[in-house]
Amino acid sequence: MAIITTSNLGQSFGAFDVFGNISVSVPNDGKIGLVGPNGIGKTSLLLILAGEVEPSTGDVYRARGKRIGYLPQESAQAFAGVSHSVSDEMTIVFDDLRSQETRLREMEDEMSSGKASSDLLEQYGSLLEQFEHAGGYDYEQRVRQVLQGLGFDKEARNMEMGHLSGGQKTRALLARLLLLKPDLLILDEPTNHLDVEAIEWLEGMLKAWDGAILVVSHDRYFLDTVINTVWEMGTSIIETYRGNYSAYVQQRQERWERREEEFKTFKERMAKELDFVRRYIAGQNTQMAKGKLKRIGRQIRAVEIHGIEALNSTKWSRLGVASVDWDVATATQHFRELRSPSSRPPRLGLDLKAGRRSGQIILRATDLTIGFPEKPLFSTENLELHRLECAALLGPNGTGKTTFLRTIQGEIEPLAGEMKLGASLEIGYFAQAHEQLNPDNSVIDELMRHHPMLISEARSFLGRYLFGGDDAYKLVSSLSGGERGRLAMALLALEGANFLLLDEPTNHLDITAQELLQEVLERFQGTILLVTHDRYLVDRLATQIWHLEDGRLRVFKGSYQRYVVDRERRLEEARERDARTSAGKRRPTRTAKTSKNEAARQAARLAQLEVAIADQEAVLKALTLQLQEASVTEAFDNLRSISIEYSAVQSHLEELMLEWEKLAREQTLAQ
Repeated sequence: MAIITTSNLGQSFGAFDVFGNISVSVPNDGKIGLVGPNGIGKTSLLLILAGEVEPSTGDVYRARGKRIGYLPQESAQAFAGVSHSVSDEMTIVFDDLRSQETRLREMEDEMSSGKASSDLLEQYGSLLEQFEHAGGYDYEQRVRQVLQGLGFDKEARNMEMGHLSGGQKTRALLARLLLLKPDLLILDEPTNHLDVEAIEWLEGMLKAWDGAILVVSHDRYFLDTVINTVWEMGTSIIETYRGNYSAYVQQRQERWERREEEFKTFKERMAKELDFVRRYIAGQNTQMAKGKLKRIGRQIRAVEIHGIEALNSTKWSRLGVASVDWDVATATQHFRELRSPSSRPPRLGLDLKAGRRSGQIILRATDLTIGFPEKPLFSTENLELHRLECAALLGPNGTGKTTFLRTIQGEIEPLAGEMKLGASLEIGYFAQAHEQLNPDNSVIDELMRHHPMLISEARSFLGRYLFGGDDAYKLVSSLSGGERGRLAMALLALEGANFLLLDEPTNHLDITAQELLQEVLERFQGTILLVTHDRYLVDRLATQIWHLEDGRLRVFKGSYQRYVVDRERRLEEARERDARTSAGKRRPTRTAKTSKNEAARQAARLAQLEVAIADQEAVLKALTLQLQEASVTEAFDNLRSISIEYSAVQSHLEELMLEWEKLAREQTLAQ
């Protein structure tokens, strides 16, 4: 059973067609990642599926009774006019449970005052069961856990909603969705405003999610962890791949190669059939040649519009090519102009080549302190980075990662310790903010400012970075974040550096560009120090992890996956240590050896307590039977008095048990 099904869905804005002919379905347990180039219409599709906007063409069918939750990319206008706290806003999700809780208290008061009836008892039992099943006893704890997991500390949880930043509002919307537990979660870039710790918490939550998930994200590691299906979106088709993101990348490559081979075979067949038509169209096999020409025209037109996979269709009318009726010259012209309909996106011509070989030791540091005189940021363990290694510098925002890169370049002196760079180094720096770019220059002028060359050479080079035509004359100030990143990477490629300092190089890049950058860096014959939140890139490149936490940089020599395993092991050991420490604090301290008389007295008291506990348990059992009998016989006068006696006996039993446990511990310690 599908939660959502679409048929020939399309969206247009004026004369501009964003996408068309999209037919998909979301199953009840689907965990789907939607990928595709920026601008292909992913957000528009999510808005349609969520019911936020109507499609221009096609139909959307939503299963009756299924709840859909939608998280937009940005939520700056959310919670307008809301004045209560973040925690209170989350608790509103459970208004039905709170109403049930209030009604249960009222019913208990009625029963204890002697106004009970069989109907009331039945209603109470039914409502209590609903309340427990819906999580009535733990909803406040769930609110705290979700808010804490998404980075809301105690102070932030008590903030008024109107005082939250746009990013905080997006996180609050996500928290509310997770608490609402809709049947389908539609998430548009849910990791945008989360740090790594919060992303990892969200991954754990979504892996255990009972319902369906449809998510758009540029975080490949997140997709790898959460999804089991990939929808790859084009302008007129969504192709489905089974598995996580890494499985999709492998299957996509295989599909590209298979289709290119099919296209080559198709071209060879069309060439032979056109040759047959040309030879016999006016001869004795005219009718056969005309029929073949009609089929050729349909097939070529279908491939032009829909790609090579269209040849698998059995109905030309569905492809919009049933009425194709070309002559030989037209068919031949279309055949010659036919290009491989591969869905491979346009690729950057990025290539990073080290100009010369560096020494074996790239960086060596001892007892460093990084920061500013008025504000030290962190100290380090001893560091050593060798040629061809990649160290990933990880840590929360504001801990000093960019400051460390500037220190390596000599812009800032270390506050303490010693740092030495190796021989024959050519350092290339990719800045997160791209501050080396002059916003008043055009793209081509900025390139020639850094690397003078002929205009024809500059335009050809910029074309490799998708700055073709008039794009080469755009002002830098008008470029998007992704375009500025491409320009900065183009400048870096011309430097011939053998030691790359990369500060968030995948920011603003779509997944296709991230993949290309990863491939280029994997081939790079130099050394890399990488600052990034892109865990997928770290997982593929890093040979060392330099982790910043609590003002200290710690080194782990190994891959990111090994680092994660080691980190979880250390966290588990710390939890066990804390548990033992807490238990030790609770354990009574034995200051002197217990005397024989005291030991005998404790043993006697334990025996008395065991007898008393057995007696009270028997009384409770008898009272339970009396309560059941009073309910059946509707002896409401007795019901209240029996209930009061039951509560008193239960409290006394708990006191006896506590005393017994205390004496038993003391006796164990004395042995």
